[in-house]
Amino acid sequence: MDVRIRQAGYPDIELLMEWRMMVLREVFMVSDSRVLDGLERANRDYYESALGAGGHIACFAYMGDEVVGCGGVCIYQEMPSPDNVSGLCAYLMNIYTCRQFRRQGIGRRVVQWLVGQAARRGITKIYLEVSKDGRGLYEGIGFGDMEDMMGLSADERA
Repeated sequence: MDVRIRQAGYPDIELLMEWRMMVLREVFMVSDSRVLDGLERANRDYYESALGAGGHIACFAYMGDEVVGCGGVCIYQEMPSPDNVSGLCAYLMNIYTCRQFRRQGIGRRVVQWLVGQAARRGITKIYLEVSKDGRGLYEGIGFGDMEDMMGLSADERA
């Protein structure tokens, strides 16, 4: 199988938006058009800002001329600490493969490409949120559970 990974940039914003909205619909099961309209505006603003500033690296996976997957990494700065002296972080996101092309190594190629992009920038703290279906993929690449992390959902902030 010949899979090619291509970095996406600002000229690809319409394709990025198409794939991002597809991911949001499927992964988050969002169907309310009012919610989708707001998410589309917010995601477009994000891409327009972050792509040019180097805060986001996106890519597409191709088989021949067909896009079969995508992924991105959000790069940001946190305060330096003993376990992350540079303070640079890479948050993998929007990792997605079309259903008919899953279990063929495409997601692995996307993740490895994105991790390589982060590593070339000297980033050592690389993490992601994982679904039950994706856990095996990420563990196979070398990701492990992070200790001592918690989150507060918006619903709980009453």
